Amino acid sequence: MAVIGELIKKAIDFTGMITSDPDPVKAQEKVLRNLLETARLTAFGKAYDFSELLKADDIVAAFQDKVPVHDYDKMFGEWWHYLLEGHQNVTWPGGQRYFALSSGTTSASKYIPVTDDMLTAIRKAGISEITNIHAFNLPGDFFTKQILMLGSSTSLIQKDDHQEGEISGISASNLPTWFGGFYKPGREIADIADWDERVKRIAEEAPKWDIGCISGIPAWVELMLKEIISHNKLNNIHEIWPNLMVYTTGGVAFEPYRKSLEQLFAHPLIYIDTYLASEGFIAIQKSPDTSSMALFPDNGIFYEFVPFNGDHVDENGLVKPGAPVFSLEKAEENVDYVLLLSTVSGAWRYMIGDTVQITDKAKAEIKITGRTKHFLNVVGSQLSVNQMNDALRVLEQEYDVVIKEFIVAAVHRGEDYIHKWFLSCDKSPDPIKVAESLDKTLRENNKNYNVARGRALKGIETELIPEEIFYKWSEETKKLGGQVKIPRVMKEEDFLEFESFVRNYS
Repeated sequence: MAVIGELIKKAIDFTGMITSDPDPVKAQEKVLRNLLETARLTAFGKAYDFSELLKADDIVAAFQDKVPVHDYDKMFGEWWHYLLEGHQNVTWPGGQRYFALSSGTTSASKYIPVTDDMLTAIRKAGISEITNIHAFNLPGDFFTKQILMLGSSTSLIQKDDHQEGEISGISASNLPTWFGGFYKPGREIADIADWDERVKRIAEEAPKWDIGCISGIPAWVELMLKEIISHNKLNNIHEIWPNLMVYTTGGVAFEPYRKSLEQLFAHPLIYIDTYLASEGFIAIQKSPDTSSMALFPDNGIFYEFVPFNGDHVDENGLVKPGAPVFSLEKAEENVDYVLLLSTVSGAWRYMIGDTVQITDKAKAEIKITGRTKHFLNVVGSQLSVNQMNDALRVLEQEYDVVIKEFIVAAVHRGEDYIHKWFLSCDKSPDPIKVAESLDKTLRENNKNYNVARGRALKGIETELIPEEIFYKWSEETKKLGGQVKIPRVMKEEDFLEFESFVRNYS
């Protein structure tokens, strides 16, 4: 098997040597042209005269001038609901076999169309991820090991003319046949809808597997690993999976989970970040020398960028009419942008809900900085999720604690506002001192927050609670596992409901 692994490794290395990344700007213009050409006879393409746009000298500018920005409610309300009703050729040629049920953090389930063309693009991106792995200098034997993909259930919901499920479940149910020998937990276990039952079966079968790579959202991967270790009476996961070398993470920031995850390993793994959303496979980390991820500029997605500030984004996280929108060519590095996608699933100038920074334009590399609706700005504090995460890492160092989950909101105290934080914590430092430290760090690192603290924002409170409360709340109000993420910022009404859940938890 080691010999086979070396041959696979050499083939991957050779593929990486003879292929080169396309010029991102030229590739993006070609993608947009292909999108418009393919969809020009759909209802959407006719409504916005794609045939005429294709004649323009500057196709990007013509597209941006003609087609409006869409959020989910606009896209679904005007177009995608027809797909659920069985219509064809609405925003992309043909009918609709799959809908991804978005399990994000900001609203009830969303129905995101997933076309056959998108599944092809996701498979292509997955192959690109494999061929790029040569950059991480893994031994040949790694390429004979199995991959444990902890996603949502592959048992999809059958409706009249389509199936529904989370994107990870849809993708796993469409894995190529050749991948079956590597894929764990396998379709039988992956089909189990109940999260607890699925993890129990994984724990029972785990000693039979030779896992080299794990993939999944950190919170749920950690819960799974703890269950495997407990069920099999292990000290760490490497006692049954000695060849485990790689963890491909995604969905949320990894750093809050690193410390607690590494307590479950005999040694740290190689961590590779990925960006798979219900709307498509957006980016992957291509090198161990950077924490940024490279966009796929030539794989069925056209990217656009809206400056993320109060002038261009409203209090609900939606792009304001008339806001400037830039293609990859004209966007700048190290600026927070709202990400827009136009895709082979028939999303058009669609707000995915994430904010990003371009870290290297020549390489089309980005990093996720937060969510448009997870931007705390009720009283002008302008706090991003990234800034919150950075401040909590300072707290971890100062108090020698682990803080993986948090929820924050601006809430009333009489006529005034305060920021109230619920923090998961593995120890019990003084919450008043923790609040003072958090406040101090945020004031030092965000001038808008510092100004707000001298005006409308009258205080800050922290409450330290066990992390299992967050997961129990997720189970009762959403569900466990898959791509479900804990929200970071809530509106006051929702936050008070969460606070009530915390008080009633036992």
